[in-house]
Amino acid sequence: MRCPFCGNIDTQVKDSRPAEDHVSIRRRRFCPACGGRFTTYERVQLRDLVVIKSSGKREDFDRTKLERSIRIAMQKRPIEPERIDQMISGIVRRLESLGDTDIPSKVIGEIVMESLARIDTVAYVRFASVYKNFQAADDFDKFVSELRPSVIPTEE
Repeated sequence: MRCPFCGNIDTQVKDSRPAEDHVSIRRRRFCPACGGRFTTYERVQLRDLVVIKSSGKREDFDRTKLERSIRIAMQKRPIEPERIDQMISGIVRRLESLGDTDIPSKVIGEIVMESLARIDTVAYVRFASVYKNFQAADDFDKFVSELRPSVIPTEE
């Protein structure tokens, strides 16, 4: 692992333990060249995933890009960061278990929306507004009205 301070590639692991999410390993490292200490996290990657964009363009799956978009949707919501991390890990595991390494971006978006809908409806609407490319307030209104349970008027 390359030292982030001096660039030395010969660093030493001083301590390893499971991270709080129990999905990754936290390693404390030491650089003998500059004396710097830093932490790395390692995750198991079952397979290399490739995202097929709607334009047909292919790009490597980037967990940090997925995480960034979910955290933006969850910004200032009362959800613990650990719960968000668990959701992201669950989404990645689900993508890896689909059986195919080529995954359309539409499938990823649908899985993310499904996961967000179970945790927080505001984050779900935020993510959907970008994913479905809302252009006007009417788009929000239509989408939110589909979320509301239909109320059947009762006769009295």
